[in-house]
Amino acid sequence: MNPIRFDDRVVLVTGAGRGLGAAYAHAFAGRGARVVVHDAGVALDGSGANPAVADAVVAAIEQAGGTAVACYDDLASEAGCRRCVELAIERFGRIDVVVQNAGLLVFEELEEGDRSWERVRQVTIDAPFHIARAALPTMKHQGYGRFVFTTSSRAMWLKDALAGLSAYAAGKMAGFGIMLVVGTEGGQHGIFANAICPVAATRMLQRRAEPGELDPALVAPGVLFLASEECTFSGVVLHAAGGRFSTLRWQQGDEVDLGREPVAPEVIAARWDEIEEAVRAA
Repeated sequence: MNPIRFDDRVVLVTGAGRGLGAAYAHAFAGRGARVVVHDAGVALDGSGANPAVADAVVAAIEQAGGTAVACYDDLASEAGCRRCVELAIERFGRIDVVVQNAGLLVFEELEEGDRSWERVRQVTIDAPFHIARAALPTMKHQGYGRFVFTTSSRAMWLKDALAGLSAYAAGKMAGFGIMLVVGTEGGQHGIFANAICPVAATRMLQRRAEPGELDPALVAPGVLFLASEECTFSGVVLHAAGGRFSTLRWQQGDEVDLGREPVAPEVIAARWDEIEEAVRAA
């Protein structure tokens, strides 16, 4: 297999000033990409702003011989989302890859979740939607594009869910849904969309990690593959943690036929073990 390179490719990474996003930006630049390093420099809850966060990543990439430009736009607005894409096109003439990495983390139980819902929704649901819409026309004209969305096991299974993360979980599953639509609409134009489900030692991690155990750089190879010419499929979620990779999916079980006439709910209750077991046998 030929080495995966991004020479002459333009890559937009949102939330690229720290943690996973910064690791992605450095990895892309190291393989020849021209990188738009987006980061508004906000706190975990979306407050504040600090352009130095993105500037530091750009400076490090340039010092290493790469090409990058900083973008500080607020993803809470549609105009800010569009500006990220427009900057890539204005500066580099095209946009080939979008890594939707930016996110917010706020713990509020449902009774109080409305306090941060709008802000989290804007960044984790609306922003991936608006950025995808802004990038698609250019990608269709090019006949090429790659999207990598970000999801989380916190939003996929009850065993991994945490109390207080309703807005976060909704955002991560919204990215999954948008990914499916982009993959469906983009395939005929050479545009593919997949998602990364990362675990890394960033400021969002809710447990202690040993030094080097969950380095964000260990996730980056999966993202680069999904963003490369070698990836010619859509609709896959790649789980990445500490150098370990696996694909994630929901599975529909074999159908349990209860006939053409409506049954009583007691029948569902009585046969629930059989219905639930069918997914394991499928």
